[in-house]
Amino acid sequence: MASGQYWVVGGEFGSLNFHTLVHGTQQVQGPFASREAAQQAWRALSEENRHRCNVRFTIVRNAPGTEAAAA
Repeated sequence: MASGQYWVVGGEFGSLNFHTLVHGTQQVQGPFASREAAQQAWRALSEENRHRCNVRFTIVRNAPGTEAAAA
């Protein structure tokens, strides 16, 4: 399994070209230790916002060895 931390990021975009987030709508969830855990969070967020066509979330991964320090 690949190492690294996974994050779910996204929010409401100003248009359907998905280039610019609407200020104040950005969301970040994580870190998740596995892609599967991040995918569960992504599914929940996506389902919660499925009626809003300009809201989008994606899963991103830190490069291995760059994990954030635990608080």
